[in-house]
Amino acid sequence: MDELKLSFPDEKRVVNTQPKFLQVLAHIVSYVFHPVLFPLVMTMVLSRLDNQFYGVPDKQLKLWFLSIGITAVFFPLFSIAIMKPLGFINSYHMPTAKERTIPLITSMIFYFWVTHVFNTISGPPLSLKVLLLGNFWGIIAVFMVNIFTKISMHTTVAGATIGIILVLLWSGHVNMAIPLLASIIIAGIVGTARLILGAHQRGDIWLGYIIGILVQLGAYVYMR
Repeated sequence: MDELKLSFPDEKRVVNTQPKFLQVLAHIVSYVFHPVLFPLVMTMVLSRLDNQFYGVPDKQLKLWFLSIGITAVFFPLFSIAIMKPLGFINSYHMPTAKERTIPLITSMIFYFWVTHVFNTISGPPLSLKVLLLGNFWGIIAVFMVNIFTKISMHTTVAGATIGIILVLLWSGHVNMAIPLLASIIIAGIVGTARLILGAHQRGDIWLGYIIGILVQLGAYVYMR
């Protein structure tokens, strides 16, 4: 019986001709705005922007941060950390689409679990539930697109940041003009950094933005 295999696009190494200092700055930006940090960092941001968080006791809020931090950040990072010694990946940078397959599947499991927990308990504001559901949908979309092209996960979460700010804007809780502008500027910086490093083609950068925004808006329409 023939073995079923996923096919991945051929990828060529690109010689980076950008100035060294720009590459260093781009690396710093890529680490600071790393996709794995998105669920926890954006939850903290929402707790400051969305007034529906204001009635949540500090102890409860800290428990939410801890739960999301452990499930959606620590476990994916720990899983990836042991994948290289076990031979599942050749580099922690995962320069090819194929190498990202198992880490994406693993992260998908953890994202599903934290999304399921927060969407079945009472208390979390709608924006937090939308954020986590959109994050889960986003990694599914990235996994599917990754079969055909190496989509940028950095710009996917940058787009998701814009998307969740738009959700707050449309919810009408507070004025989101400045946060929206800030999220767009950050998204531009992240995308530029990934291009400077030669990590993705321009199409993969823009595709990440589009998917990130759409999954958050779609989650909002589904949840409300």
